[in-house]
Amino acid sequence: MADTNILVVDDENEIAELVEIYLVSDGYKVFKANNAQEGFSILNKEEVHLVLLDIMMPGMDGMDMCRKIRETNNIPIIMLSAKSTDLDKIMGLGIGADDYVAKPFNPLELTARVKSQLRRYTQLNPNSSARENEKNEIIIKGLVINKDNHKVIVYDEEIKLTPIEFDILYLLASNPGKVFSTDEIFERVWNEKVYEANNTVMVHIRRLRGKMKEDTRQNKIITTVWGVGYKIEK
Repeated sequence: MADTNILVVDDENEIAELVEIYLVSDGYKVFKANNAQEGFSILNKEEVHLVLLDIMMPGMDGMDMCRKIRETNNIPIIMLSAKSTDLDKIMGLGIGADDYVAKPFNPLELTARVKSQLRRYTQLNPNSSARENEKNEIIIKGLVINKDNHKVIVYDEEIKLTPIEFDILYLLASNPGKVFSTDEIFERVWNEKVYEANNTVMVHIRRLRGKMKEDTRQNKIITTVWGVGYKIEK
């Protein structure tokens, strides 16, 4: 963890400092920025492994910054916002965020989510020693997905996925023909119990399908079983 760098982008200094205290105590190195411009400056200079990104900021807001980061980078992004409605969460996840935490938040819950995202990102990093000797490739229905190098090819075209998107796709592809409900996908991918209905999984699958250009193909790779869930046919 000593080599794990986290960027906190928030114009509220008190919140940024509180988050820093908890993250540093867990062994992370923290970079802070008050706005998007400062955040991008740090991203260009430092190797950052996760971004905690406030939505409401002067100048470029968190939504636009998230979109901009996603143009070139698949590191985990956790959105922080005083807005807690389902629509706000859907928007945040829909533009490329991996998780969404509403303010005010419990710092211990936030650090737990940070650890979860970093664990997933590290496992999918091709340089990770934990995966050095593992060879794991699935070929099914025009889809090639390799867990060693986090590479996904759809009908001869390589696509870039976030760690969450990759985990969802890999779960479905690893169990061809099996239908997973949204609750099952959430519990298997996020490693958390579902306590209330939410649209998190559906938003990520919609974004995943968009990257896979499923809307332009008659034979879909990911099949929706209405009222039940999702699957990839054998």
